[in-house]
Amino acid sequence: MKRWIGAVSAVLMSFAAIPAQAADKVVLMLNWYVYGEHAPFYYGKAKGIYASEGIDLEIQEGRGSAATTQAVAAKTADFGYVDVPTMMRAAIKGAPVVATGVLLQTSPMSAMGFADKNIRKPEDIKGKTVAITPADSMTQIWPLFLKKTGLKESDFKTVAGDGQTKLNAVINGQADLLLGYVMDQSMKIKDATGKDVYPIKFADYGINMVSSGVIANTDYVKANADLVRRFMSATTKAVEAAEKEPKAAAQTILDANPKGGKIDTLTQGFELTIPLYRTAETKSKRPFQVTDQNMTDSVNLMVEYGGLDAKAKENPKAFYTNDYLPKSGS
Repeated sequence: MKRWIGAVSAVLMSFAAIPAQAADKVVLMLNWYVYGEHAPFYYGKAKGIYASEGIDLEIQEGRGSAATTQAVAAKTADFGYVDVPTMMRAAIKGAPVVATGVLLQTSPMSAMGFADKNIRKPEDIKGKTVAITPADSMTQIWPLFLKKTGLKESDFKTVAGDGQTKLNAVINGQADLLLGYVMDQSMKIKDATGKDVYPIKFADYGINMVSSGVIANTDYVKANADLVRRFMSATTKAVEAAEKEPKAAAQTILDANPKGGKIDTLTQGFELTIPLYRTAETKSKRPFQVTDQNMTDSVNLMVEYGGLDAKAKENPKAFYTNDYLPKSGS
């Protein structure tokens, strides 16, 4: 009996000595310094959603979508969260990158100014001064907004500068509006001044173009198909969970980055992001399920107004795939 007990104990000890399978280390690089839009990634990590898919997630801040796309192309980051049209420009030039999920399917681009200036519709821009950053994504689409709304360049003045200069111009009263994202620059202005900002959204005037999404290196996707599926499954669940708890999701940003902003504007910025997740065609679908038509329309707009090579229109599907997204209910 003693020998039997000893043998059983030895077997049990041998099982205990077998280490649990290590989680896959994954680096996600964001498009920019952290702000409200990024809440789902931090929430998913904090709530163990990525861990439940066997993923040890490291989130890194970025320095622009172009730089993050380059990092993913060079395999210094496993996944990137970037402006998809920016990724398209790199991909058409040969960068080995593809969107494995398009999260923002409605454009966040807008012309925004202090709410107390009562600039609420395109015709209110006449006679005003607009701050722009030359060659950025919004300035490239701006001519289309003017065309759609009947405005002319001569109807207003412009001042140009980098991202911070643009913000300062509005904050200091040198400009009435700036071109920015509804959930990003508007919150930065509110953080700095405490004053509400009103955005005139491009999407409200027929400019329907995708924005942020998850990208990966095409070779990485082929070599790590199961991991890509698990990452997109976890990210989908993280977005769905964060949608239900915006303030709690925003708080996880501050838990990880105590200097990452203020809870009120991080929460508000994330709440402004949520409506951009779906279009009329995808309102009943899970996050990231972009339609072929939305992507085709986005490619066409980028070719006409955004400097994308015309050959992109030959095969819009080369820029994205829904194959690694979880099915409904999974």
